[in-house]
Amino acid sequence: MFTIAFIDLGISEIIAAIFDIAILALIIYKLLMLVRGTRAVQLIKGIIVLLIMANISDLLGLHALQWVLDQFWAVIFIFLAIVFQPELRRALEQIGRGQFFFASNDISSGDIIHTIDEIVDALVSCAKTKTGALIIIEREIGLNDYIETGVLLNSQISEELLRNIFVANTPLHDGAVIIRSNNIIAAACFLPLSDNPYLSISLGTRHRAGIGISEVSDAISLIVSEETGVISLAKEGKLFRNLDEKQLREVLSTNLANLGVPRYRLHKRGLKRG
Repeated sequence: MFTIAFIDLGISEIIAAIFDIAILALIIYKLLMLVRGTRAVQLIKGIIVLLIMANISDLLGLHALQWVLDQFWAVIFIFLAIVFQPELRRALEQIGRGQFFFASNDISSGDIIHTIDEIVDALVSCAKTKTGALIIIEREIGLNDYIETGVLLNSQISEELLRNIFVANTPLHDGAVIIRSNNIIAAACFLPLSDNPYLSISLGTRHRAGIGISEVSDAISLIVSEETGVISLAKEGKLFRNLDEKQLREVLSTNLANLGVPRYRLHKRGLKRG
């Protein structure tokens, strides 16, 4: 039936239908990108569960549950407007600036290589002076919830700025720096601690925070121990310790290849899992 109706449509109607679906898909995609990495994602999952429950209660004739859900749907739009107020405001701001449909976060290979160089130089410098550091590199999964716990900077990345942030007893040294693309988005951010019982008891809060954020996202954590000056990297809940400058540069180049850096082969020799 659908096929026959589709055939009966003229060329202009078919093009209009395809265009209509494409625009709707783009709007949904952009809205999902806005809420990615925020608590709103979990709320969306909850709403989907409620929709499934509503259909099940209708099929099984669960009248009490259906009545409760009907009352919820009556106020759902007010509820969504309150809960998603930050995301809606950000969407309207992007529409006003003309960035909602055409904004791009892509950066050049040169910018990524520069970012890696600045990060590596800062970590090596901190390691030499045994200055504790925790740097988080955001990838596909957004870290907005954790960014909001710190001090917003939105500064161009540089070795000097990173080193100064982690100087002991300065206002921003306690917490994590979060990097997005080639910018330092925030400093002094609080991160979830890993509760992995198999981690070494010698690992302190900084290492556990770096591992913790890598467990709940695809971010890469870079840690410098203030006791030993050892540079470590956490990814997917796993900790690699005793990285030298060459290994660190290769690991970052490999894992950030999708952002525009040529992919290098990762030499696992010499990497020590912690």
